[in-house]
Amino acid sequence: MKNYTITVNGNVYDVVVEEGQTSGAPVAAKAPAAPKAVAAPKAAAAPAAAGAAGSVKIEAGAAGKVFKVEASVGQAVKAGDAVIILEAMKMEIPVVAPQDGTVASIDVAVGDAVEAGALLATLK
Repeated sequence: MKNYTITVNGNVYDVVVEEGQTSGAPVAAKAPAAPKAVAAPKAAAAPAAAGAAGSVKIEAGAAGKVFKVEASVGQAVKAGDAVIILEAMKMEIPVVAPQDGTVASIDVAVGDAVEAGALLATLK
């Protein structure tokens, strides 16, 4: 479980989020100094190529929503090629390959919400 303090419109909420929840039900927050809030569960990412993950990780640089998947499993990419496009604050942010390689897995789908540092894809 992770604890977060969130301020919304001047109201402070202490939120507790359970990791690994797969039921899809919202997690009730604990807010002793403020009204109750509800935190949405973390979306479970379905890997496109289960068990075929590569050694080079491609991670989200910022929180956002997966807008487009530019590469496919098995595709050769060069360093700097866009693999995933994230949308954050109405901006499209390309997530690029850090080095030359072959896409081993795509670990997100269009529409998935991701946090900064989340694994998006792998290369081999």
